[in-house]
Amino acid sequence: MKDVKSQAKNTAPGAKGGLNAEIQSRIGHQLRAMYDDVVRQGVPERFAELIRKLDVPAHSSHMGNTGDPDNNDGRD
Repeated sequence: MKDVKSQAKNTAPGAKGGLNAEIQSRIGHQLRAMYDDVVRQGVPERFAELIRKLDVPAHSSHMGNTGDPDNNDGRD
């Protein structure tokens, strides 16, 4: 990280505060490495179960649905 800071100080005079291509490339490689690690971890089973429950169609859920088509709970 110190390398990035020292390189940022060594940008060309008159540069408008942007990062040079080498620094951008290093940041990109580090972000990809971190992201790939997170992707490889997968989804914990408890989250997968919650997602499966959310995928159940609303008409088959038992939350507040009595089966009465005239029962309007305010959700349209």
